[in-house]
Amino acid sequence: MRIVTTLPSATELVTALDLEPVGVSHECDYPQRVASLPSITRSRVDADASSEEIDRQVLEIGETDGGVYEVDVDLLGELEPDLIVTQGMCDVCAVDEAVIADAVDRIEDDPDVLTVDPHTVEDVLDDLERVGRATGREERARAVRAELEDRIESVREQTAAIASEERPRVAIFDWTDPVMIAGHWTAELVDWAGGEYGLADVGQRSTPREWEEILEYDPELVVVAPCGFGLEQTAANRADLTEREGWDELAAVREGRVWAMDGHHYLNRPGPRLVDTLEALAPIVSPELFDGPADSVAVPFDELEGLETDRSDSSTEPRADPTP
Repeated sequence: MRIVTTLPSATELVTALDLEPVGVSHECDYPQRVASLPSITRSRVDADASSEEIDRQVLEIGETDGGVYEVDVDLLGELEPDLIVTQGMCDVCAVDEAVIADAVDRIEDDPDVLTVDPHTVEDVLDDLERVGRATGREERARAVRAELEDRIESVREQTAAIASEERPRVAIFDWTDPVMIAGHWTAELVDWAGGEYGLADVGQRSTPREWEEILEYDPELVVVAPCGFGLEQTAANRADLTEREGWDELAAVREGRVWAMDGHHYLNRPGPRLVDTLEALAPIVSPELFDGPADSVAVPFDELEGLETDRSDSSTEPRADPTP
């Protein structure tokens, strides 16, 4: 089967089933081998700009008819796909189903289109099985899901006994200018890791917040994981938070409990590695129960200054998948 994926998490779902796409998006980079595959998409936004400038560009492009992304229709036709896996969750994060539908109308082939729209961890696992059914890999999908669920349960078992009054108030930023609190699956990941996530409910979309709301919540633990940013780009934009009035008075800052996470590869990518994200969050939220996260995934925020790395360095090889 000839499969084209239009976002990184879809590529990770497909490759977890031991399938290789013939075409991917311009952001697909994991497993590392997919970075060399033909890219059918391009972004009209400068992804290397500051968080404020990226937000400005997105808003400006949103006022036009073009949209953030464009599809190389000629290349898509040359790839002759049988199946395209796209998304309907966020038209800023990746090419959405409407753009793909238009592209499909313009090619000779008539591929099936599978749209993922996850907002919880269970949604992601369900998508894994949906891709399995669409590709004839149902057994493999069930095996991968079972392995991921076992890892989730392992973390939950270790944090289950933490009393509610002992759970730190957690805030996770998936954008820094404007400030946005991470939504969707984030609340359940924090809960499973042993924390309290009082700024968003499970499944709630990520939304901009007033800084005064953050100050009032006064998080005891902060994780900064901007969508699409590796640790180096987060370091370049750290002043978005550190120069805000009241930042130094936050409990998390006073107690030295502020972390940066590679948001490009982990928290904001709804594929199998959300479980890796949980396993990285657990020692940050509940350090008394778990060993610390790998420094390619997350580092204390005060270590960002002068950090010299790049986005590709933060990618790690995949875990060994179970054999069905």
